[in-house]
Amino acid sequence: MQHHCLQYAAAHSRRDFLQRFGLGLGGIALSDLLARQGLAQENSAEGESGMNVGAPHFPAKAKRVIFLFQSGGPSQLDLFDYKPVLNERHGTELPDSVRGGQRLTGMSANQASLPLAGSTFKFQQHGESGAWLSETLPHLSKVVDDICFVKSLHTEAINHGPGVTFIQTGSMLPGRPCLGSWLQYGLGTENQDLPAFVVMLTKGKSGQPLASRLWGNGFLPSRYQGVQFRPEKDPVLYLGNPGGLAAEQRRHMLDALSDLSQISMRTNADPLIENNIAQYELAFRMQQAIPEAVDLSEESEQTFELYGEAAKTPGTFAANCLMARRLAERGVRFIQLYHQDWDHHGGVPGGVRNECKETDQASAALITDLKQRGMLEDTLVIWGGEFGRTNYCQGKISAESFGRDHHPRCFTIWMAGGGVKPGISYGETDEFGYNIASNPVHVHDLQATILALLGIDHERLTYRFQGRRFRLTDVHGHVVKDILA
Repeated sequence: MQHHCLQYAAAHSRRDFLQRFGLGLGGIALSDLLARQGLAQENSAEGESGMNVGAPHFPAKAKRVIFLFQSGGPSQLDLFDYKPVLNERHGTELPDSVRGGQRLTGMSANQASLPLAGSTFKFQQHGESGAWLSETLPHLSKVVDDICFVKSLHTEAINHGPGVTFIQTGSMLPGRPCLGSWLQYGLGTENQDLPAFVVMLTKGKSGQPLASRLWGNGFLPSRYQGVQFRPEKDPVLYLGNPGGLAAEQRRHMLDALSDLSQISMRTNADPLIENNIAQYELAFRMQQAIPEAVDLSEESEQTFELYGEAAKTPGTFAANCLMARRLAERGVRFIQLYHQDWDHHGGVPGGVRNECKETDQASAALITDLKQRGMLEDTLVIWGGEFGRTNYCQGKISAESFGRDHHPRCFTIWMAGGGVKPGISYGETDEFGYNIASNPVHVHDLQATILALLGIDHERLTYRFQGRRFRLTDVHGHVVKDILA
């Protein structure tokens, strides 16, 4: 015989209970309390599409971000941070006064000596800004007056996993939402038919692995995770209809599923159901929008000449940069590109030259292309990795070949457009390129600045999880106002 308590099986959340009883006054009080605490945005800012349409905290300079992430840790000393002292003292020991007892990785901590290694590349100043670039970046040298170089970035992470996770999510521990997820949560989407957050990886690369958690939503609802586009016939996995299922049948199925969810929501408001329905609907709309968005045959021959011949090959860094511009045109909020193979523990000269050959022209072309289309002023382009490389050699050193270990103490990233000052270099390192000499910028400062350019106060963009209000910058971070236009 069924126990009488089972007659009351309908579950009610605390919010549902307060809405249903006491004439709803408890729900009104709860909504007011949550609004004051900034915790009601997830529900109050929802439109029929299920996408967050929250407004920025203050006028934004940028509408979208294209992050050209260079995985592995590019050597700033062979690209941007010119240090002639290293060439003068090539092969001599790193002074103890410069190192200051700072920790090293296990890969070079046991070396008998730490010989300084000067770059094998020639450096030259370019543009009206006089920015120093190595000879490996001939295309970027033509657009330096549109770029802001930050040469004093630093991080706590000394290994790749924590380093990439830190710069992407604000924490060295996995499980937090990434930058793109935070932006979609805070600002929503400009195109209801495409994801607000898209990820592309350069095809055929090796090096440190890139896990999907790096573009994951963490504890945010799953609709805020990045959608990976692949250089294949079907750019998004499982998006197409199964064989024998027509688009009309899929539409009828989704309508029926929506009706069932609405019935369920009347008795038990489950945000997971609403979230899943929103994702189903987006996937249906993407079936029509994505084929046009990824069709590079629409591009002119002049455009391919700008990005380079490799842009015609799907999955190359050049093709991904061109695709990023097309997605930006169509309202995608955050476009994350990953390019691997910058982890040069040996063979720095050859390794740096190879990666620059793959990335230099397309990176510069993206800036030029956006500028020609009037999009650079509200599109923030970011280029950089998880940390830099050491000024001393890892392994054997010669006049023409050597390795560099991980170096979190100082490294260089650059940004263009989206409200940053063009044609400047911010921050300096010492003459050995080992420590920061002026204007240090922490990873959390960089993240706070990116959010500020998009009109977001990094201290106010929060999400309550397990009793705590989390944010991208944790409890740190200051906006670097000196680089804002």
